[in-house]
Amino acid sequence: MFPRLPAAVLTDSYKCTHAFIYPEARKMTAYGEFRSSFEKDKADTRIALYGMRYIIEHYVQPKWTQQDVDDAERLFRFHCSNLTDDPEKSKFPFPKDLFEDFIQHNDGHFPVKIESLPEGSVIWPHVPVFQITAEGKYSRLVTYLETILTMVWYPSTVATLSRRCKDLITKAYRTSVDDSAFGSLRTRLHDFGFRGCTSVEQSVIGGTAHLLNFDGTDTLTAAYYAQEYLNNGNPVGFSIPATEHSVMTSYKTERAALMKLLELYGSGACACVMDSYDYVNALDSVLPAVAKYKVHQGGLLVLRPDSGDPVEVVLQALRAGEKTFGSDLNGKGYKVLRGVGVIQGDGINHVTIGQILERVLAEGFAASNVGFGMGGGLLQKVHRDTMSFATKLSHITYQDGSERDVMKMPKTDLGKFSLPGELAVQKDANAVCTVYPKKFLPESSNSLITVYDHGPVYDWPSFDQVRERLEREWESSRQWKQHQPISEALESKIKAIRRSQESMNDADREEAAAEL
Repeated sequence: MFPRLPAAVLTDSYKCTHAFIYPEARKMTAYGEFRSSFEKDKADTRIALYGMRYIIEHYVQPKWTQQDVDDAERLFRFHCSNLTDDPEKSKFPFPKDLFEDFIQHNDGHFPVKIESLPEGSVIWPHVPVFQITAEGKYSRLVTYLETILTMVWYPSTVATLSRRCKDLITKAYRTSVDDSAFGSLRTRLHDFGFRGCTSVEQSVIGGTAHLLNFDGTDTLTAAYYAQEYLNNGNPVGFSIPATEHSVMTSYKTERAALMKLLELYGSGACACVMDSYDYVNALDSVLPAVAKYKVHQGGLLVLRPDSGDPVEVVLQALRAGEKTFGSDLNGKGYKVLRGVGVIQGDGINHVTIGQILERVLAEGFAASNVGFGMGGGLLQKVHRDTMSFATKLSHITYQDGSERDVMKMPKTDLGKFSLPGELAVQKDANAVCTVYPKKFLPESSNSLITVYDHGPVYDWPSFDQVRERLEREWESSRQWKQHQPISEALESKIKAIRRSQESMNDADREEAAAEL
């Protein structure tokens, strides 16, 4: 297991210096947001928010100790890049006095308030995910937790990707699958990503994000964590017995391996990889050779191709399954194979899922015949810029009591602007978000909830409840895929601050020029 790190180093190096650089203040506020939709898609800009609970419980809530400060100080003593032989210049500045103060006077709890939208919320770019408020002498620590809190980008991106895949599969189901068979929809995308993760922790965080949308997973860490820690022991993730190439090649023939699989698990659902030697031969010769025994066992055999063109190998398996076991037409006129199906786990992403489903339906097969497995494409091939997450300061009350709403607005990339002021989010009956200046919205209408306030204060909902929220809000917001969430009041403030800041910049530029 990874060793416990001192709490003070759970940030970027330069964050340690900001407590000294920030102006003296009574209060400071910062917030986090996604600045774009998934891969900048303009057709559907919705985002599935997930992962704040893990961050708060594991990295914000735990009490700091003097040992944390002492251990971190050993690093900071030599951390500053030093071009001289002076050991004093090797010491990296960090706010030791503030750390020791809240350890003594706040029972070790980090002294900020954090508001967040509920887990499972559907949001849009520029909707605040969380808002941090620090006051008094601790104001200078407002963005110390930014590094950790920003990591909500990962589970949210996985949850959004998984949900977008579900939309593709749901569309195909609505076209080709009887309503009575929709129960299988939640098993149509299976998480194969554990081995492609960089750590066990990543498998838990990303794997549980996928489980918001589907039941299928081979990532046991995520299934266990979601069940035992997030869902009161109620089951969340499921899988079936299956072979891999090592199992198939351990037998002298593929037929012998498949017979053993069917002997042990053929009365239920089981899966067999079919391309260890010759995929076409396995479909044309091995499968018919075990057909009688398979029918006798009576379960569902899932055929898994694992090489070749993802679209073509799925169609080959469907045709072979129909030829060997037959099919029936459902109420929508599409073919449903008898006791056999296909799962494609090689080369799968949200693009190839759409391509495969299009061809499957074109050939007259129902979408319920096919499942998909995603590994690295689900848990690994995403990054912070997939939906451009950022955390920025938005408000400061200076020591003299004067207030200032602040925002980033780089001329070189106006898409990276940030929102000014203390913020509030209102969700309407369709779960559509609108962002307001906090003073414009009654507290009872604000969807941002306090999840941490100088210590633990919030009882998190169960995983099933988070699932239900995401399902409900995603469905109710379908007509607002391209929603712009910034209210007129906030838009007016943005324009006013932009004009004011540009005027101050111009005046400062003139003053600086005069001093040259």
